[in-house]
Amino acid sequence: MPLIAIDDLSDPRLVDYAHLTDVALKKARGTEHGLYIAESALVLERALRAGHAPRSVLALGNTADEALTVLGDYAAEIPVFVGPGDLLADLTGYVLHRGVIAAMNRPELPDADALLAGARRIVILENVSDPTNVGAIFRSAGAIGADAILVTPRCSDPFYRRAIRVSMGTVLQVPWTRVGDWMETRALLTRHGFHMAALALTPDAVSLRDFDGTGHEHLALLLGAEGEGLTPDALAASDSVVQIPMKHGIDSLNVAAASAVAMWALSQ
Repeated sequence: MPLIAIDDLSDPRLVDYAHLTDVALKKARGTEHGLYIAESALVLERALRAGHAPRSVLALGNTADEALTVLGDYAAEIPVFVGPGDLLADLTGYVLHRGVIAAMNRPELPDADALLAGARRIVILENVSDPTNVGAIFRSAGAIGADAILVTPRCSDPFYRRAIRVSMGTVLQVPWTRVGDWMETRALLTRHGFHMAALALTPDAVSLRDFDGTGHEHLALLLGAEGEGLTPDALAASDSVVQIPMKHGIDSLNVAAASAVAMWALSQ
């Protein structure tokens, strides 16, 4: 399919990029599971490698060839819109610093049992509401080596644009899915033999230095919301509570930083 030069922002084919919120993209018409936005050629490449199908691509004039190269066979099937930076900024509401964005079809989330079937080290996010933190946790999980991530119903969507951007596309590489309430999730973990270690500040918490992660063949690290921490139900469902030792009167780290420290310690 030839490149399509943008000269009319009212073109209905551009609606996926026209100031749409993440929530609106998730409900996009003509899709089975909604859309998400992949920013940059790198993230687009990772999305395609994960098996996600693009609906269209939007590129600055000088990045069109790069976009076509990344798209490969898809370049003949989907529209690739091209225009100058100021016009694309008017369309999207932000400057395309990375030159390429794509409207991607959201995949169906995997079944939780299937996801955990071959996993040994996983992360569970309870009610982490900031997409920046979600993206940073996914990036740490990808770099340090979590096999999968489970997110609770009130956790921010990992497919939100900011989460994908902060994760550098790792959200598209680390397998994840949503889970239900704690009764259901605890039963899921028990079926697969997981010991769940909650990261929290409680009187009975064990120092991360003293917690022997190697003693558990299947280990789940549970992380809670910024500020509020883990809910009582989450703590009640946990097998152990651990905390990161601190100095200078500081009681805790940001959840994204804490996740990296804990994942690294438990990977040793």
